[in-house]
Amino acid sequence: MDSDAILTAVNAVESITNSPHTPERSSYRARKTVEQIVHLIFLLCGIVAVGFVLCISVYLVISGLPAIREIGLTKFLFGKVWAPTNATTGPQFGILPFILTSVYGTAGALLLGVPVGLMTAIFLAKAAPPRLAAVIRTAVQLLAGIPSVVYGLVGMIVLVPAIRRAFGLGSGACLLAAILVLTVMVLPSIINVAETALQAVPREYEEASLALGATETETYFRVSLPAARSGVAAAVVLGVGRAIGEAMAIIMVAGNVANMPGLFTSVRFLTTGIISGMSDAAVGSLYQQALFSIGLVLFLFIMLINVLLNVCIKRRKED
Repeated sequence: MDSDAILTAVNAVESITNSPHTPERSSYRARKTVEQIVHLIFLLCGIVAVGFVLCISVYLVISGLPAIREIGLTKFLFGKVWAPTNATTGPQFGILPFILTSVYGTAGALLLGVPVGLMTAIFLAKAAPPRLAAVIRTAVQLLAGIPSVVYGLVGMIVLVPAIRRAFGLGSGACLLAAILVLTVMVLPSIINVAETALQAVPREYEEASLALGATETETYFRVSLPAARSGVAAAVVLGVGRAIGEAMAIIMVAGNVANMPGLFTSVRFLTTGIISGMSDAAVGSLYQQALFSIGLVLFLFIMLINVLLNVCIKRRKED
């Protein structure tokens, strides 16, 4: 009788502890369900981001390839004359001036902007007094928030006449003006990302360097900067994307003429070439398809730069 009572009590306890309707078990299941829903939302957001990239890529390929097939890849990429509405000799769709202008303009902007941006980031992250750093950060944030058209307007009113007077040119709207405007525009991206990367470097690295007798400047350039090279490379990539993808400010200061690039020559970038032709190209015409082809070339160019930089960073890490 006692054994039966004990067995009954044990079964009762087990039924209570294993009951699916206890508050603890219900709370666990609810949390698990919420967790799965959140993970599903994260997955959907990632799929949406990738889907946008794929849709843009597929659309550019579908819209741009017909013109390249009809014009010819060699004539399109290496042709030196862009005259899509020429009725005398026939339309010509050579975009080599656009490609070289975009390369030179981006390279010039990075050549001037990267050193200034990195020096500013090092100063803000490591050497600047807190109050001065706050003022400079505010100014950098204001630069990032200024619309492109304002940069172009200031460049057109102030910079273009100054270049014309300084070098005795007929027109100051040239590649040099575009490079200077792009240099100012890429600074906020480079400074913000590079400063964040430098601030993430462990303090122990710098303390060890100082303990070994290195000066603060040597520590910044030989320890902190190499340790933050991944973030600095990301800053350069963002700068490249901002420079090569800019259109509105450039069209106001570069002259917007399809010439082979020269420092004091009016030029046209890949982006401004698309903008300039969209209003004139008839829907479904070869001209419009060629503009989509320019967009495809621009897209592939940016992708190639990103891939090359990532490969370089990976190799440096492995070394």
